[in-house]
Amino acid sequence: MTELDPTRSASIQQETQEWLEKAVIGLNLCPFAKSVHVNQRLRYVVSAATTPEALLKELARELLSLMRADPNEIETTLVIHPLVLTDFLDFNDFLGAADALVEDLALDGELQIASFHPDYQFGGTEPSDISNYTNRSPYPTLHLLRETSIARATETMADTDAIYEENMLTLEKLGLEGWLALGLKAGSA
Repeated sequence: MTELDPTRSASIQQETQEWLEKAVIGLNLCPFAKSVHVNQRLRYVVSAATTPEALLKELARELLSLMRADPNEIETTLVIHPLVLTDFLDFNDFLGAADALVEDLALDGELQIASFHPDYQFGGTEPSDISNYTNRSPYPTLHLLRETSIARATETMADTDAIYEENMLTLEKLGLEGWLALGLKAGSA
């Protein structure tokens, strides 16, 4: 692994936090994110990994660390990796290895991984489709989540599928110009 300049690492974390505040929380793309953020139970990890193998090792450490952490102190972790898997197709291919790692560590049913990328693209969409922006982040990012947190959060909602549908409506109303007006990157699409 190479070292990321501390100033650059702090800037990457800050950009990610701004995306979380303006898009994820600000647009209510994830109704569960606000309390974790406000209560400071979200850990940010800016990875210096430059290869998928190094990232997988770091991911293993972070999964185990989250599992050992008190959920009242660290409920979830964002692993931001700006130096590796910057191509979306490579990133998407890596997700299978990440999910297999969760199983290999016997954490299946305990933790799961959500994915975000500057060029995120859902199957069956065009790269420029605004719907892709629900999962577009400033840098490639793996979100480590506790299954118990997800279950607790979804208990308060009658229809969790409505989140996805509402997100699509929100982004369609906002449009790319609205997204850019938030001061957020548009990815390279």
